[in-house]
Amino acid sequence: MNQAEIQAINEKVKRESAFVEKLRSEIAKVIVGQDYIIERLLVGLLADGHILLEGVPGLAKTLSISTLARAISATFHRIQFTPDLLPADLIGTQIYHPKDGTFSVRKGPLFANIILADEINRAPAKVQSALLEAMQERQVTIGEESFKLDEPFLVLATQNPIEQEGVYQLPEAQVDRFMLKLKITYPNRDEEKEILKRMAKVGKKIDVAAVVTISEILRARQTLNEIYLDEKLEKYIVDIVFATREPKQFKLDLEEYIEYGASPRATIYLSLAAKAHAFLQGRGYVTPQDVKKIGHDVLRHRIIVTYEAEADEMTSETIIDKVFETVEVP
Repeated sequence: MNQAEIQAINEKVKRESAFVEKLRSEIAKVIVGQDYIIERLLVGLLADGHILLEGVPGLAKTLSISTLARAISATFHRIQFTPDLLPADLIGTQIYHPKDGTFSVRKGPLFANIILADEINRAPAKVQSALLEAMQERQVTIGEESFKLDEPFLVLATQNPIEQEGVYQLPEAQVDRFMLKLKITYPNRDEEKEILKRMAKVGKKIDVAAVVTISEILRARQTLNEIYLDEKLEKYIVDIVFATREPKQFKLDLEEYIEYGASPRATIYLSLAAKAHAFLQGRGYVTPQDVKKIGHDVLRHRIIVTYEAEADEMTSETIIDKVFETVEVP
């Protein structure tokens, strides 16, 4: 691709990404700080990737997602996952009409653009498998009939890392369906003070306007496909993923710590998320910095560590750090 073509994409991205600032400032009316969460939620929205948010209670995970949904003129449903939840509570069911002996379909809360799956690891395996079809195929099956879900369809799930009682381990196949896994941390002192000033009021609700339309989001997704990813960067992304599978090839002494490396889905998502990150910066091309910025969020849930790693206090985070330190940057 020549310079003139890259320049043309740059101009197009600047035009199409104009809504991003409006969206950020609308969300900032409610959410203090947490720029990391907001940026990653926008990456998922643009790159058509589901997101898993992990953090202790009270860190505005649910609030960030519901505020994002309110700032977009999209349909939104929050589903509180519990151990007694059934697949029908999610996807809907068939209703029998005894008068004429027919069935009609009553659609469940999964039929929306943005789904907040709150405390996703509290639901049993049958519910997770129903959600899995929706996440992967963008459709649900009720009885013998399949129904396509509207675009965009985004599952934003939260889970609490410290609670062990009444929770189910999420299947690896499902965890791999999430484009990003975010680790949410506490705000700093200044942000905490601002939270106190803004939120410590009884019965006050901050109004959020819908400043972005679905058509703008879908148009931005089309533009995302045009963002330039150089061949050297494609090789860099593949090298990063392969370093988690074959560390010896990259002179990394990590073989005893990695049970399974990242799947090919990591390669796809790393390139898509890097393009979305470039789009949010108003750029029509991807840089190595885009890949590094988004790398931990794409890879942290895709590297399965061994018992030796746990004994030596090696986490997937430290493994990713070593991979990025070692793999040659183009």
